[in-house]
Amino acid sequence: MGYSEEKIKVPRFNEESGFYTTKKRSKIMSKIRGTNTKPEMIFRKALWKKGVRYRVNNKKLPGKPDISIQKYRLAVFIDGEFWHGYNWNERKQTIKSNREFWIPKIERNIQRDHEVNQQLTDMDYTVFRFWERDIKTELDKCINDVLVYMDWKG
Repeated sequence: MGYSEEKIKVPRFNEESGFYTTKKRSKIMSKIRGTNTKPEMIFRKALWKKGVRYRVNNKKLPGKPDISIQKYRLAVFIDGEFWHGYNWNERKQTIKSNREFWIPKIERNIQRDHEVNQQLTDMDYTVFRFWERDIKTELDKCINDVLVYMDWKG
């Protein structure tokens, strides 16, 4: 089956493309993690405490889920609000600088998330996506959602 939407083109973020950045901005951006973020670590610790064993960033699965549990065919992603477009239709309007780069960049990330969800679903996986804010404010509910699914599936 697959995902058929045309891929959004993201311009290169470099001076040749008309994008300029400061050393300070570059240093800030270099500190942003892709894996092992605080919310991921909090979620993983809580899941481990409940006796759930899992794989982290399994390269064999599309999108390298933050957490995957083969036995239950379960993939869990913990998405950052900015990078994955939380409340995108409203937030899109608030981006002030480098809009020509950031809007397509985030929209492509959203599109890629949909593609990955579809690929995993086609492989008979169930996908859970939690926002970082949910992990910070409703950790018990997020953990419970996964546990309830595992009880139902098991």
